[in-house]
Amino acid sequence: MRFDVLTLFPGMFTGPLSESILKRAIQAGCIAVVLHDIRAYATDRHRTTDDAPYGGGAGMVMKPEPLAACIRAVLAMNGGGETGHNSPVILLTPDGEPFTQRIAAELATYPRLVLVCGRYEGVDERVREALITRELSIGDYVLTGGELAAMVVIDAVARLVPGVIDSESTAEESFSDGLLEYPQYTRPAVWEGRAVPPVLVSGHHGEVAQWRRRERLRRTFERRPDLLVRAALTDADRAYLRTLGWSDPGNGGTGREHRSPVE
Repeated sequence: MRFDVLTLFPGMFTGPLSESILKRAIQAGCIAVVLHDIRAYATDRHRTTDDAPYGGGAGMVMKPEPLAACIRAVLAMNGGGETGHNSPVILLTPDGEPFTQRIAAELATYPRLVLVCGRYEGVDERVREALITRELSIGDYVLTGGELAAMVVIDAVARLVPGVIDSESTAEESFSDGLLEYPQYTRPAVWEGRAVPPVLVSGHHGEVAQWRRRERLRRTFERRPDLLVRAALTDADRAYLRTLGWSDPGNGGTGREHRSPVE
């Protein structure tokens, strides 16, 4: 899978792409991350990529000409033409669609993504209308630019690309099926007086699987009850959740009969 990243600060990606799983995935050829400096597409001798906003106000706005030229050039690479073989052109922006695990899984099915890193007060709206096909936000807060957000998207999507990590590792992790992940333990069996739950050292795989499922349900109920509305729940799941105080919204409940201690 290929990630084309359009940015004013390509040096910001050096660290994340040269460490850990992303580094190994690039070396193995599972993914490719190609950085494109938007300044290279500015035509004046100062390589200007921003200007004051029409109507006044603080800050600067990314100019349409260099950014549009960069997007079009990137889409045309490898014989893609301006449509880039329908490669999504994604703008990272605070007012975009909230990025989720579901979206990460969807994006992982594409052979190529084009990620546009916004800066300053934002991108000229005409570029968004003409060339951006999707807008994503990684949270309800504002960063100095879209580079960190692009790194988050690359990391979340890349780990779902076949060959990057063991598929079994992603099967029951948080958000994979609408539930949070169960607690994890490793050696030693007792640490500072705290013991590993006996079921995990019992050797009974069926009981371990049941414990893990119930822990996922319990943790989701306590920490993110909103996720249960969309989670794929069995009758046994629903029965267990009711013992925790959950009231099934599908049967007229509100999702919980009392507030959990963590709220």
